[in-house]
Amino acid sequence: MAASEDELTLAQVMLPEDANPRGNVHGGTLMKLADTAGGVCATRHARRPVVTAVIDSMTFEQPVYVGNLVVLHATVTWTGRTSIETEVSIEAEDVLSGEVRHISTAYFVYVATDKHGRPTPVRPLDVTTPEQGRHWKEAEQRRAIRLRKPSDTPTRG
Repeated sequence: MAASEDELTLAQVMLPEDANPRGNVHGGTLMKLADTAGGVCATRHARRPVVTAVIDSMTFEQPVYVGNLVVLHATVTWTGRTSIETEVSIEAEDVLSGEVRHISTAYFVYVATDKHGRPTPVRPLDVTTPEQGRHWKEAEQRRAIRLRKPSDTPTRG
């Protein structure tokens, strides 16, 4: 499968219903769009339904306003036995001035499911470029941190 089939670009103009009364787009609206872009990208890779398992920390570096064109770019960065990580980057464009601002980059992990909703294997990501190799190594580091987190949390009792 070509690398372009493991990528997706989604664009949407932000409307008044996407924002608060001051015209700032809700973070939840951007998170939903990012999850949609990442999920479709993961689904295309797996050619199976996927469910969201993890959303890494998402920080909004700048506000997004009503009228901005939000462009989300999702890329598969890593695959496990049944899981797929995607990187989703969000940009906002002022379509009148042409100014483009980086808003956020976040990582989503999805699990492929069979017809009964149980995890099912996915084909490995074909890493063919140095950039893909770098993304894979970074994804492995994020995965190691995710797997350590629960045991690092002290229990009460």
